[in-house]
Amino acid sequence: MIARRSLLLAALALPLPALAQRRETPLAEPRPTMERPRRIVVSLPEGDPARANAVFGNVINIQGFYGQDFVEIMLVAYGPGVRHLIAAETQVAERVASLQAYDIAFVACGATLDSLGLGPEALLPDVAVVQNGLPEIVERTLMGWVHLRP
Repeated sequence: MIARRSLLLAALALPLPALAQRRETPLAEPRPTMERPRRIVVSLPEGDPARANAVFGNVINIQGFYGQDFVEIMLVAYGPGVRHLIAAETQVAERVASLQAYDIAFVACGATLDSLGLGPEALLPDVAVVQNGLPEIVERTLMGWVHLRP
C-alpha cells in the first residue's frame, strides 16, 4: 500500500509534457484596439437550444479572450436559428439578453421571418432584422469581418 502511494506521488511530481502546457495565442498585426477592434460575425442556423447555448458559449469565450472593448461580435440567425430570437418561441431569451448586455449584437434574417409570416415585432428586444441573413454574412466578410461557424 505504501509502495503504491509512493509510486503515485512520484508520478504526480513528474513535469507535464510540453504539449500539455498552454501556449499564448499570438495576435496578428495590426493588434486589436478600441478604434480598430476585431470584427467577428457568427452564424446560427440551427434550431436546437443546446446548440444555441454552445454557440453563445463560444461567443463569450471569444469576447473574454480579446476583451469587450477590443472585439465587435455580431450573431446572425437564419433558417431554424431565427426561432431562438422569436419572443414567443425562444428557450434562450435570458441568455440572449445577457449577451446583449455585453454588446453582442443579434441579427435575424428577414427572409426567414417572412417565410414564418412574422415581422420584427415578434422578436426579442434589441434584435435587428436584415433583408437576408446569408448575404449579410457575405457582405460583412467582404468588409473584413471574420466569419465563424462554431
